[in-house]
Amino acid sequence: MNETVKVDIWSDIACPWCFLGKRRFETAAAQFAASGGTVEVELHSFELAPDTPVDFEGSEIDFLVRHKGMDAGQVEQMLARMTDLGAAEGLAYDFAALQHTNTIKAHELLHFAKGRGRQLEMAERLFTAYFEEGRHVGRVDDLADLAAEIGLDREEALEALKNEELLPAVHADQAQATAYGINGVPFFVIDGRLGVSGAQDPAVFLEVLHKARA
Repeated sequence: MNETVKVDIWSDIACPWCFLGKRRFETAAAQFAASGGTVEVELHSFELAPDTPVDFEGSEIDFLVRHKGMDAGQVEQMLARMTDLGAAEGLAYDFAALQHTNTIKAHELLHFAKGRGRQLEMAERLFTAYFEEGRHVGRVDDLADLAAEIGLDREEALEALKNEELLPAVHADQAQATAYGINGVPFFVIDGRLGVSGAQDPAVFLEVLHKARA
């Protein structure tokens, strides 16, 4: 029996379902750990709206109206439902304060943090900053600040983002997603062979983890 299960997760910082899926998966991982299993998690880059400008002019409602072709009333209902779902998992979505932006630099920062063993902490900080605190996660200076907040070297992070030295790693993740046929996130690849799409109930994740373990 394999006690440690590798889990690869494709997600985007600007995806509320990815933040929700992260929490639900963490619940399952804790339950899995209680049964003697462990998980090794690696995050991978996926951009839902790569054409989004860094400084998007407008609200999250404005963006979704343009991006999804929905009317404002539908978007408001969708965000209200998302807020309720998040609250049930302990998340405090604040879509009114959210600053919509391009996430390519945030993905580069995640790879920077990965190289220093802090990728999961960096992802948590980015999701919280974006969805709960109204922080900007598209500009390099703001991202370097967030890196420093989890104990990474701000100047090193800033230099890496300015030089785009982690951009090839982001593109490699995106190419792998295409190879897997992933067209939406979050997407979880368990043990390199079992796929779970979406922010599933913790019970679903737990069942797949036990299957992979066995």
